[in-house]
Amino acid sequence: MTDTVTEGRFALRCNDIFDRATADYHLTDSIDAAPLKPFGQEGIDALLYAKNWIDVAQWHMEDLIRDPEIDPAAGMALKHRIDASNQERTDRVEDLDTYFRDLYREVIPAADAQINTESPAWALDRLSILAVKIFHMKAETERTDATEEHLARCRGKLAVLLEQRRDLSLAIDTLLEDIAAGRKYMKVYRQMKMYNDADTNPVLYARK
Repeated sequence: MTDTVTEGRFALRCNDIFDRATADYHLTDSIDAAPLKPFGQEGIDALLYAKNWIDVAQWHMEDLIRDPEIDPAAGMALKHRIDASNQERTDRVEDLDTYFRDLYREVIPAADAQINTESPAWALDRLSILAVKIFHMKAETERTDATEEHLARCRGKLAVLLEQRRDLSLAIDTLLEDIAAGRKYMKVYRQMKMYNDADTNPVLYARK
């Protein structure tokens, strides 16, 4: 794949990369596995792959922490790890928005151009998480130890998830086309998570 955005087909490319990252994670199915780097270290494809790897690893962390018999100390350690993963997820989304901001920096918006409710990267964040949901819901439809009622329910949910991915993919491609044509414009608002900042979280700065 070339390291450029082709309007009208970019979401399909993202879905392919997200599906690959999700499948690659499950080769070991371990939250401790080192992320693979099939697209190298830099570029949009590498960034998309890394973003999904974070999402699928965190999915499994969320599963683990819901074990009612988890050791409290292990649970707290895992909670801190989930918090760190959430911050890394946000950082990668912001990296994606920086990419799109630079990509379209020379586009002059039309006088009546409008801003979207979310940036391209946050829409891609939802698309990445959908890939993880689809993988696991499909696995539920293939269980041999589940009731037919469970399997039927999961098949229905899988159909909805696939429809949602088609709709979101179309919306993302349309948004990128609109930004490239100047019909819409984007702004990058950095996430200001106060609880991660020792200067803005009162529990943390009270300890100084």
